[in-house]
Amino acid sequence: MHKKIYRQLLFIALLLPLSATFAQNLVLPNAYAHNDYWHKRPLLDALDNGFTYVEADVFLRNNKLIVAHILPCFKKKRTLEELYLKPLLNYVAGNNQNESFNTGGLTLMIDIKSNADKTYKALVLLLEKYKSILSGFEDSRLTIRKVTVVITGHKPYDLVSEADRRLVFMDEDLKEAGSDSSSNIYPIASCKYSSLVKWKGKGTISADDIQRLEYYVERAHKNGRKVRLWGSPEKKMVWTELLKYNVDLINTNKLRALRNYLISDLLLVAKKS
Repeated sequence: MHKKIYRQLLFIALLLPLSATFAQNLVLPNAYAHNDYWHKRPLLDALDNGFTYVEADVFLRNNKLIVAHILPCFKKKRTLEELYLKPLLNYVAGNNQNESFNTGGLTLMIDIKSNADKTYKALVLLLEKYKSILSGFEDSRLTIRKVTVVITGHKPYDLVSEADRRLVFMDEDLKEAGSDSSSNIYPIASCKYSSLVKWKGKGTISADDIQRLEYYVERAHKNGRKVRLWGSPEKKMVWTELLKYNVDLINTNKLRALRNYLISDLLLVAKKS
């Protein structure tokens, strides 16, 4: 009888912070907001929904880092600094109540769309203004702060790997994860979903797809990388299979849909307990 009451109380305790009213208390370590800037409140929509990974596409234009997927000439006021870095600095400095951010911080993925080296050099100058909140690597020592910047897209490998001091890390090609022995450069390994998995979310995933998933995920994990497959179908069946085979980060443009899916999964676990 006492065990039953305890389980009920545990379920209630888990349920309360997962309600829509208390969305800011969510911690969704598997949630990756792709093209977050398409939303009305870039960055904050992701944070409010409990996402701990956020991506922004960046072009270098006239010495400014413009956030856009295509046609950056029409987005002059939508800069990386205004949409992400300034809000993040204020978020850290303020007395925010977002538990997911306070507990584990945020990984800001910067997808470089223009020339890798030139864009990186401009990014380095900008990030110096925000170094108080950024994770970094200096004197062979890793320091984790509230925000970790990871470069994807066009990656300036030589500039990053040769830097004695840096405020950025890089996204490794999942199919090559572990082939580079450099430490403290690659926290994440990614590849396009369709280059690894042919299943589109209808019927049953094939044995070949499962074998490839298990192989690359295991190898990446062995080398300390978290795994992300970008361009995956926005379907619950696909999300379920990816999590089943230990893919760490679910890439989505549909923040609320993924949030609700992950919440329902947590509630199911709570009910079974």
